Amino acid sequence: MTLEGARERRVRTGGVELCVAELGDRARPTVVLVHGYPDSKEVWSEVAARLAERFHVVLYDVRGHGASTAPRPLRGGFTLEKLTDDFLAVVDAVSPDRPVHLVGHDWGSVQSWEFVTVARTQGRIASFTSMSGPSLDHFGHWIKRRVRRPTPRRVGQLLGQGAKSWYVYLLHTPVLPELAWRGPLGRQWPKILRRVEKVPAGDYPTPSLPTDAAHGAWLYRDNVRARLSRPRPDAYAHAPVQLITPLGDGFLSERLYDDLEEWAPQLVRRTLPDKHWIPRTRPDQLASWITDFVHANEDGVPVRDTIASGRYADRFGGQLVLVTGAGSGIGRATALAFAEAGARVVAVDRDAEGAARTAEMSRLIGSPEAWAETVDVSDEQAMEKLAERVAGEYGVVDVLVNNAGIGLSGSFFDTTPEDWKKVLDVNLWGVIHGCRLFGRQMAERGQGGHIVNTASAAAYLPSKALPAYSTSKAAVLMLSECLRAELAGKGIGVSAICPGFVNTNITSTAHFAGVDASEEKRRQKKSARLYGLRNYPPEKVADAILRAVVRNQAVVPVTPEARGGRLMSRLAPRALRAIARLEPPL
Repeated sequence: MTLEGARERRVRTGGVELCVAELGDRARPTVVLVHGYPDSKEVWSEVAARLAERFHVVLYDVRGHGASTAPRPLRGGFTLEKLTDDFLAVVDAVSPDRPVHLVGHDWGSVQSWEFVTVARTQGRIASFTSMSGPSLDHFGHWIKRRVRRPTPRRVGQLLGQGAKSWYVYLLHTPVLPELAWRGPLGRQWPKILRRVEKVPAGDYPTPSLPTDAAHGAWLYRDNVRARLSRPRPDAYAHAPVQLITPLGDGFLSERLYDDLEEWAPQLVRRTLPDKHWIPRTRPDQLASWITDFVHANEDGVPVRDTIASGRYADRFGGQLVLVTGAGSGIGRATALAFAEAGARVVAVDRDAEGAARTAEMSRLIGSPEAWAETVDVSDEQAMEKLAERVAGEYGVVDVLVNNAGIGLSGSFFDTTPEDWKKVLDVNLWGVIHGCRLFGRQMAERGQGGHIVNTASAAAYLPSKALPAYSTSKAAVLMLSECLRAELAGKGIGVSAICPGFVNTNITSTAHFAGVDASEEKRRQKKSARLYGLRNYPPEKVADAILRAVVRNQAVVPVTPEARGGRLMSRLAPRALRAIARLEPPL
């Protein structure tokens, strides 16, 4: 694999020759990407290409990896002290006059923690973004605290991380790791990455993998036992740190970072619902977060002032969220909740003024960017144009919330074919259009995402007064379940949200079949009054939506009556059928 457009140079240091690649304009801030084990610099190719549009990007093969030469002898040639020498030699060559922004993954992060905590690099690092690799010093202190003051929880954390670190023990055995990597493991590794880590197929990893992995075993042998047993007491970061934690990491526990604020006072936390190799599986999100962090530190803005304050800011900051029916009610509350969590928001509604107001409010409460789009979700061609425009101007959506819907009440025989068409066009086809168009973009990008479809408790609560509405929402619920099964292998979650009686304006605009205009107006007012008395706020539904995305929940009944009805639909369906025969209080 080659880094397209890269300029290569050789940097000599400590008896080795490092292969250094550069992308982008040298006059711009320099971002240095450090790879992990058993990788070479090409693990960063997707991220580097995106960052090069804004920065001077530098990648280098760690000694003994890729096109860099290995120390002789190997034993003692990979200590953190020597790796720090290499880093300083690289930054002196590529950015002699300005501090660099450091980014590390896996062992690239482990050694970068050394760089950002030793005195001799002070003033050379402007910021550090860490992912999937702790400081060995911090790790050593973490272990010692749990050994000295054991509690059931702390013992469980030690055992949990001990199980995840199985490979570390193997890499300390003599000869066997080298034989495995130069033999069957090296040949099977690309397939293992694709199957277990969901890394896209292609020309990664590079042909140098067996040699890289064999040499890299000395990263562990030269450093792990020494540092974990005698961690430095002064391992404090002298630059702002951004920690990106993949929640599905099979090698590192989230708990390793519980005390990190002690060592990195200027800390920003981010989380991703993904596995270990996020430079390959989530390059868009990483490039976005790195870009924001670099700009904040270049501008001299206090780091915490650049981060949204919402409950899920670590999860949704910088992500692109599209919400339909965002002009009011649950849609507006959901758009604002994502905005408060730092997401970029596309507010979609057929009411142009309502959508514009939601976008404006989103910007005011924390969204870095928010836009309004006027679309009728039932219009297939209009939705196709919207999907094309959003992808071209804002990017591929990370979270899609299909929320737009209309109400319809009336008996089956009073409901005309036109009534059926209208409610199905919006409530069902609007969801289908959103899932088909934006879901396909997510799947083709190959970096995961989440779809939320607003159904209703009416999806599983039969009623003689809501045949059309209930049918549309039941279809949305089943569509969501089917899509969840289909898209799971692509890292895309699907959630169906089922509110009950929520105080929104859907009741005042609902259509009542089989009655004249004056009676319809009376029923609208009465139902709106009843919902107002119930007074369940749409903001609670919005909270449930964000929580559903974070936890990847399948079906979420929101209100107490929705949860109770869901339970009854499973345990006492005959009772629900009896209740369905009752006349509504209108």
